[in-house]
Amino acid sequence: MGHSHSHHHDHHHHPDVKGRNLIISILLNILITVAQVIGGLVSGSLSLLSDALHNFSDVLSLIVSYVANLLSKRPSSNNKTFGYKRAEIIAAFVNAAALMIVAIILIFEAVERFQQPQEVASNLVIWLSLLGICANGFSVLLLKRDADSNMNMKSAYLHLLTDMMASVAVLIGGILMKFFQWYWVDPALTLAIAVYLIYMGYDLLKQSTRVLMLFTPNSIEVQEIVTAISKIEPIKNVHHVHIWQLNEDEVHLEAHIDFSKDIRLSEFDAILERIEEEVYHNHGINHVNIQPEFGKCDSKQIIVQD
Repeated sequence: MGHSHSHHHDHHHHPDVKGRNLIISILLNILITVAQVIGGLVSGSLSLLSDALHNFSDVLSLIVSYVANLLSKRPSSNNKTFGYKRAEIIAAFVNAAALMIVAIILIFEAVERFQQPQEVASNLVIWLSLLGICANGFSVLLLKRDADSNMNMKSAYLHLLTDMMASVAVLIGGILMKFFQWYWVDPALTLAIAVYLIYMGYDLLKQSTRVLMLFTPNSIEVQEIVTAISKIEPIKNVHHVHIWQLNEDEVHLEAHIDFSKDIRLSEFDAILERIEEEVYHNHGINHVNIQPEFGKCDSKQIIVQD
């Protein structure tokens, strides 16, 4: 098995910052949740309660993200050769699924409310939604930097961002109820928050599922890679190709390569270097595992069905 590991890893800034920021966000969210649950029950506002539920789902998702972040740093071992590198992808998957479930519950609640609108104590709603905006806004700023480079942090960030927007909506609703007594605004907002949650959650669910199912990343064209590698002399053909993502930092390529002549191992190593350069620079693949073959009878299809 010709085997090579080229580690081109661009690890971003210090990992402990992520963990610390997550903890601060968890504490802030616990605070808002408690305040909003009490406020929602006292004022009779469903949108406050739905915001609280949303915040509570945040607390859970942030805890999941935090644990995943810790796990992903644990070293590999004999029976866990990849370590816990996928913990964050699973966390993103769980969070996205949770977001959507919470949203569906909210939709049912809101529809019921539309049928019998109830009076709401709007002052309390206004103050508590302001609290929500401040705390979530602060958390959003804390996590923003890591959200672009990491699916797990992105799932946490999205939870907080949707929360902040939900709080803004609740605030506007509170003001409308205070001055115009439009109590139907309350369930309408709940509905809007829920639809938005489903929209956000679905995208993340799709992304994390792709990684968990070992689908080839969207940005990579298998045929292009095969064509490029086949151009290198004396490669005859490339088959048995698997391209998959371990987590967000690592993309793996496995393939069998048939040579048109019986080359020496030292020559193979030089060719391997060229293959690695090609796939890393043009496609961002940073782990390459090649099986060299000469005159071996096996299926020459690019993708082999077992």
